[in-house]
Amino acid sequence: MKLVSPGEAAANSNDIPAEAGEEFVRIGEMAKKYGVTLRTLRFYEDKGLLNPKRDGSTRLYTRRDKARLKLILLGRKVGFSLRDVKQMMDLYDPTGSNTKQLRLALDKSEKQLARLQKQRTLIEDAINELSNSMTTVRRMLTERAAPQASAAG
Repeated sequence: MKLVSPGEAAANSNDIPAEAGEEFVRIGEMAKKYGVTLRTLRFYEDKGLLNPKRDGSTRLYTRRDKARLKLILLGRKVGFSLRDVKQMMDLYDPTGSNTKQLRLALDKSEKQLARLQKQRTLIEDAINELSNSMTTVRRMLTERAAPQASAAG
């Protein structure tokens, strides 16, 4: 999983003031840009993964939220739970070495890679079994169609 780079240091804390001229993105634009639903963004907010600024009832997403959403989507793509993603992101410290975060990310990544490799083996076995079964069924259909064709002639 890609971790937040130093260039995205401000991306993990709403305590850091917005940079002058920082662009805010509304929920609809954010959803469209990242291919998620409005409900998904609200869900991530409810789970504490995103924390958009508010202007009345309007959610305004910052650069920090964009960076976090990218990490959430990457984490989900590779099979991490939202709990795992949040745990890794919450360890980020813009003033520290982030050694603890990096170790946790590596540990979780190694475990997830092992799970994915096991799943791949199981899927490959299932594909081979299904392909063999289909070959058998095709052969059986060919054998049964041949006597009918010669009897009709």
